[in-house]
Amino acid sequence: MKILFLGDVVGISGCSKIKNNLKSEIEKKQIDFVIVNGENSAAPGVGLTEKTCKDFFHSGVNVITTGNHVWDQKDIMSYIDKENRLLRPYNLFEPSPGKGFEIYKTSNNINIGVLNLMGNVFMKKCDDVFEVAKKFLEKNSLKKDYDLLIVDFHGEITSEKTAIGHFFDGKATLVVGTHTHIPTNDARILKNGTAYQTDAGMCGDYDSVIGMNKENSINKFLKESSIKHFPATGDATLSGVLVDCDLKTGLSINIESYIFGGQLKNTL
Repeated sequence: MKILFLGDVVGISGCSKIKNNLKSEIEKKQIDFVIVNGENSAAPGVGLTEKTCKDFFHSGVNVITTGNHVWDQKDIMSYIDKENRLLRPYNLFEPSPGKGFEIYKTSNNINIGVLNLMGNVFMKKCDDVFEVAKKFLEKNSLKKDYDLLIVDFHGEITSEKTAIGHFFDGKATLVVGTHTHIPTNDARILKNGTAYQTDAGMCGDYDSVIGMNKENSINKFLKESSIKHFPATGDATLSGVLVDCDLKTGLSINIESYIFGGQLKNTL
């Protein structure tokens, strides 16, 4: 079974690339299941809306994960309670709308668990991610509660992401980081069979500062007054990972960085 995970979608540029290209990529690469982190997909480049979610689903996305910007567009709070294909970080302070874990049954009766976690270092306050992850694994296990488990770890620092990868090694099919918008060159299978990459990168215009207009971002670093961020609007790159899964074990056979179009080199 082949799963595509795409990193943070940024603004109109990233959304358009998905709408115009994802279905053909699914068919060409024979992808069975698609997960997208959509937390920056709204037009301002922060948050997401019911419309952007529906556009993703119509384009072939099966599940949308999020992170620290999940509530930046307020209408999403009511939508997330009625759409189980949209997740928010599992370790957000409770009570929070929606949920951070769900099991999805595919057309060929494969149960895929998707867990959305958020890091604690330099991020908005949430429950201790390692304590929450430990309790999760005490209640849920691979090949018993689900056939495959995909973990989106939305975090700022590489050490925290790497640690959570090893923590889930042998207990998840894939652990992949999101949030920094820069793809890391460390896709690999960990010792006990879990596919891992520290950050999936973003789906957005890389002629930018992590998806935002580059001149505007430079001016903000120069402390120019009255600067407001807005997304870059050039041709986007789709960035993520493509994973071949072993349905017998629930672990991974292969992982490759996935780069399509735009500024970055297409590695597949």
